[in-house]
Amino acid sequence: MTNDTLFSESADKPLADRLRPHKLSEVVGQPQLLSEKAPLMRMIKARKLSSFILWGPPGCGKTTIARILAQETNLHFEALSAVFSGVADLRKVFESAVGRRRIGQGTLLFVDEIHRFNKSQQDAFLPYVEDGTIILVGATTENPSFELNGALLSRCKVFVLNRLDDTALNQLTERAEKLYGRPLPVDEVGKTYLKELADGDGRYYLSLLETVMTYVEPNEIPDKSGLELLLQKRLPNYDKSGDNHYNLISALHKSLRGSDPDAALYWCARMITAGEDIKYILRRLTRFATEDVGLADPLALVQAHSAWDAYERLGSPEGDLAVAQLVVYLATAPKSIGVYRAWNKAVKVARETATKMPPMHILNAPTKLMSELGYNKGYQYDPDTKDGFSGQNYFPDGMPRTIFYEPFERGYEREIKKRLDYWNNLRQKKQKQ
Repeated sequence: MTNDTLFSESADKPLADRLRPHKLSEVVGQPQLLSEKAPLMRMIKARKLSSFILWGPPGCGKTTIARILAQETNLHFEALSAVFSGVADLRKVFESAVGRRRIGQGTLLFVDEIHRFNKSQQDAFLPYVEDGTIILVGATTENPSFELNGALLSRCKVFVLNRLDDTALNQLTERAEKLYGRPLPVDEVGKTYLKELADGDGRYYLSLLETVMTYVEPNEIPDKSGLELLLQKRLPNYDKSGDNHYNLISALHKSLRGSDPDAALYWCARMITAGEDIKYILRRLTRFATEDVGLADPLALVQAHSAWDAYERLGSPEGDLAVAQLVVYLATAPKSIGVYRAWNKAVKVARETATKMPPMHILNAPTKLMSELGYNKGYQYDPDTKDGFSGQNYFPDGMPRTIFYEPFERGYEREIKKRLDYWNNLRQKKQKQ
């Protein structure tokens, strides 16, 4: 049984601090970095650290790992948060590190939320990382590829940390029970619920355990509804401009492309319940209707416009159903990138031939002079021809005919392909006449 009292020193510390590991072997859930032959353990054995970035979700052990590495390698540990620090703070840290280096001591500088520093602040690290004055350990929850300068990223390894799985969370439960001297007063359903709430965040999970251990009587076993009342509900971990935002929209887009309406509905629901702007989702769905469905189902774009209009009129939550209907429609529609490919090809050729004039016969002649110069001469009005198709050339003179649009044999594009093949045959016949 713990001897903490209300006024003891350790009672003031959160459970996460009291259970903070002091050795790398005590860190849970990151065997890909901390097993015997993993990168960080190799650094420890070699007694030589290089600068690196720890990329992972909240509560997975980034700060703890940095502190332990400094201890294991006898480096002076300095910690900054990019949220609260500026260039002046960095300058002080660099000056102190230079002074320590003169007397033979190295510095490990841990920067939490390093992606929050702007370009000039990130550039300030470069000379001190390059000459070894500091070993930089940056922590970020955002994708370093997008958030860190290329110059800084090229000088640092990137190590990816995982969300804590059930095995890791069970280890934390055992440590908490040992500290408190009694088992966690919840049943198996309750334990599962606590893990679901934590969503792989070890720090938050320990906060939940602390609440349960503190406020639930040892002989009391609350059911799930009791735990919900005690703990309330955690808001989803979602940043509308962050990495998770792009991960979820990517998951939605690829589920639609893979014709899986159930997965698509799930990812759309994840975004909406997390507070995403539904107009952003509708923009992406409208784009999908043209880019991935295209003319395989021309009604896809009509459905997108209708769903958007319905949402504008109804708002949430009633309008959410219109979004869901659009998601299912797009997921189950035939897919074609025929128009998408055609447009990209056309843009490329247009840039290469930007100075070529249209052929004279398709230019209007609103004045007598223009008629005398040959504007509109020989133009055939297609609807007035026998076949409703003249087969004339509409590309610039001297430019070979180029096929941009190649419809697929699926959905409505199958019919378009038949029509294009028919016209192409007519064109060839007319050219031979």
